[in-house]
Amino acid sequence: MDLSDRLEPVLDSARQSAREVDADGSFPVQALDALRRSGLLGLTLPPREGGLGGGPEDLVEVLSALAAVCGSTAMVYLMHVSAAMAVAAAPPAGHPSLLPRLASDSLATLAFSEVGSRSHFWAPVSRAGREGDKIALRAAKSWVTSAGHAEVYVMSTLAPQADEGAVDLYVVLADSPGVEVAGSWRGLGLRGNASSPMRFELLAHDGDRIGEPGGGFDLMLQSVMPWFNVGNAAVSLGLAQAALDATVAHASGARFQHTGEGLADLPTIRAQLSRIALDLAMARAYVEKAARSLAAPDDSTMLHVLGVKAAANDMALRVTDTAMRVCGGAAFSEHLQLERFFRDARAGHVMAPTADVLYDFYGKAITGRELF
Repeated sequence: MDLSDRLEPVLDSARQSAREVDADGSFPVQALDALRRSGLLGLTLPPREGGLGGGPEDLVEVLSALAAVCGSTAMVYLMHVSAAMAVAAAPPAGHPSLLPRLASDSLATLAFSEVGSRSHFWAPVSRAGREGDKIALRAAKSWVTSAGHAEVYVMSTLAPQADEGAVDLYVVLADSPGVEVAGSWRGLGLRGNASSPMRFELLAHDGDRIGEPGGGFDLMLQSVMPWFNVGNAAVSLGLAQAALDATVAHASGARFQHTGEGLADLPTIRAQLSRIALDLAMARAYVEKAARSLAAPDDSTMLHVLGVKAAANDMALRVTDTAMRVCGGAAFSEHLQLERFFRDARAGHVMAPTADVLYDFYGKAITGRELF
């Protein structure tokens, strides 16, 4: 799929607002409007629903390019795709027109994390309750990307049935009574993604549920986490590529007037540039392999899903850290934007599931242990 014609106007818009989004912590409205016009909100949704029918490799291409320009916009977009793919996996009966809306102009996001279970996003502690033919949803959610800006929230809760571990996912429209942002957001990195806490206190219907009763856990693992992990890894690729490009440009142009040497004339600098360039190239190859595996699943796919985010996140930390050291004082000012890539890479690293949790899962998988 040739995405360049759709992507370029989005990149231009995101580029124009990236510094302001980071400096002010403002939501990337301008870039999101461009995404709506581009049709890329429906990148991975089926054509019969108005989508483009793209796959994981297309998502990696779009997200890595977008993250190299504005990490906040890339993460908001990733959360939309992750939520949309949950809906596409088991469309709720009460929202027959939802997928076409998500493919065109309605921004979606996930509301999974809760203070009580922290980075274990798959384990909500809130529980839904039955009230006649309705379902009472009462949950305090944390770290909700696009909080107050999304039109559609995919939220998780323990199911009302007796099974302690059963999880349900529900579609909640932003204009429903009882949906509110419960705090502000001011972060170290990805400062424009509006990851505020939210409260949900409303009555829902069975037709708002995604999938069968108690099926939310499997949906999170099979339909949300694969797309999110591969997409988050792609964001790390984009941030690292932008940092590498800025570092190479600076090292190639900066000179020591008293010696006549350029920064890139120093063997130690060239060695550091080589290391991070190779580190990025290897991570890119693995992310692309994981994306291909997700597009055509086999016995190794889940292992790639578990490893790809952690590996790419750690690579982005190494690349951006080296970039800061190579460029020295110039990296700590804003004109190279390296400090933004440095901060954004760290924010992506701690998004659930965190790299450390994924390494543990990967270790369980390769030693034949149950993940949960």
